[in-house]
Amino acid sequence: MKVVLVTPEIPGNTGTIGRTCVALDLELILIKPYGFDISEKSVRRAGLDYWQHVRLSEFDSWPDFLSARQPRPDQLFFFEDDGGSSVYDPDYPPDAYLVFGRETKGLQPEILDGQADRVFHLPMRSPHIRSLNLANAATAVVYQAMRRQLGG
Repeated sequence: MKVVLVTPEIPGNTGTIGRTCVALDLELILIKPYGFDISEKSVRRAGLDYWQHVRLSEFDSWPDFLSARQPRPDQLFFFEDDGGSSVYDPDYPPDAYLVFGRETKGLQPEILDGQADRVFHLPMRSPHIRSLNLANAATAVVYQAMRRQLGG
């Protein structure tokens, strides 16, 4: 299983997600452009001393990622606040790509075009919350996606 961040904007979120990836032995894939320099102290600080252990892959664009990795459609799971299905609905294959977008704007429309059945959301009960922090949402999704592999 792999975590994909498309054009992340906040270095602390990327560092925190990297730490989760280390904890679960997952690859972290970052798609440029970033809203920060990957070498910033804030990325390393959020990942603490674990950042050196992140299995990191970087791609210049979404098309470059698709061309290089050639994921099957059933491997791709996109996460947005307004996704049509809950993160609890799918059975995630062990080779899934869990794809998250920018903190402020989510995934670009051209990435989601034709993918409506592959877009999922985290349920929220309160009407006072529009969205969750990207690092929190990604961690919740990853643990749900890996539930069976982790023995849950």
